[in-house]
Amino acid sequence: MSRVLEKYKKEVRGKLQERFNYENSMLIPSLKKIVISMGIAEATKDKNAVQDCLKEMTLLSGQKPILTKAKKSIANFKLREEQVIGIKVTLRRKRMLDFFDRFCNIVSPRIRDFRGFPHKCDGSGNYSLGLQEQMVFPELNLDSIKRTQGMNITFVTNARNDQECVSLLEFMGFPFADVVAETSNKSTGQ
Repeated sequence: MSRVLEKYKKEVRGKLQERFNYENSMLIPSLKKIVISMGIAEATKDKNAVQDCLKEMTLLSGQKPILTKAKKSIANFKLREEQVIGIKVTLRRKRMLDFFDRFCNIVSPRIRDFRGFPHKCDGSGNYSLGLQEQMVFPELNLDSIKRTQGMNITFVTNARNDQECVSLLEFMGFPFADVVAETSNKSTGQ
């Protein structure tokens, strides 16, 4: 059993039950999937760049991503129908929990000037964030990266509102801004 799943079953479920007083234990929210997407519209001019992005995404997610294509042509953007404009991967179960653990404990502290993520959710109980460069992932060899590429990461939960979603992620160890500030104050003795 992964460390995150064990923590969820032993600690997080109880804390969520205390905070929100659910009538039924099936109402306690959980993390359902993590979707990582990367827009590569500029890279479509160079076929090697698309392959490099695919390889990098495969390394950091642990499974092969799918190519997303344009649904219709738009002349002003020089976009043709069925042209590759992005890649995405959906992580579930063990890979999702492993990625969550790595992201919270290894990747987040490596982000430049990291002060924690804001508490802003999408209103449906999902949390999305954007990274400006893929170099923060330790799985990638920095010598082989030819260009920096940003990505979006969405944590999909079955929480009914944003407050439940933030509480779930916070109890699971997600580095929100106030949690990061609180731990840094404890370490400096303030």
